[in-house]
Amino acid sequence: MTPQTVNAYYNSTNNEIVFPAAILQPPFFNVAADDAVNYGAIGAVIGHEISHGFDDQGRKSDGDGNLRDWWTPADAKAFAERATKLGAEYESYNPLPGLKINGQQTMGENIGDLSGLAVAYRAYHISLHGAEPPVIDGFTGDQRFFMGFAQIWRFKERDEALRNQLLTDAHSPGMFRAFVPLTNFDAWYKAFNVQPGDKLYRKPEDRVKIW
Repeated sequence: MTPQTVNAYYNSTNNEIVFPAAILQPPFFNVAADDAVNYGAIGAVIGHEISHGFDDQGRKSDGDGNLRDWWTPADAKAFAERATKLGAEYESYNPLPGLKINGQQTMGENIGDLSGLAVAYRAYHISLHGAEPPVIDGFTGDQRFFMGFAQIWRFKERDEALRNQLLTDAHSPGMFRAFVPLTNFDAWYKAFNVQPGDKLYRKPEDRVKIW
């Protein structure tokens, strides 16, 4: 990638993650923003790329970049069960009439989004050192964290481009990346008091946790 590319990647061969300079600006990173927002935004992206080392493809390479199966059969089985459940969640959404998200095609990125969110949330709370974050503009630290995550996926595209993405891209559409991971995250329910009957509510037993 070029320095002016707004993106990031994980390279399993070199076991490396790369963040071009261009992504280190709003809405992904804002040096003037509250820590909660930045942890929810660039923090989740960093966690996403780290998690690619342990997604459905990255897990096939070891820490030295060698292509080999280094997992126990029991771990691989448990991972596959959770991943399959996550894929089914995404396949329940139809961004266009008659065209759903391909859960297998987008599996690695969906795992990265969910796991990256969890990594960033843990990191944010570690950074607080036990202190209670302030309420800013009426929003708690956790609320600002999740809002920071959601806002990085704002985008707009024509139906033709969306159709092409659904058929060919490894990423789920941004509007779904903004909320599907959150519906699997217990802390999000607590932060916004999401209750049974609310549109995005998912039963605790149906929530997926990969890492």
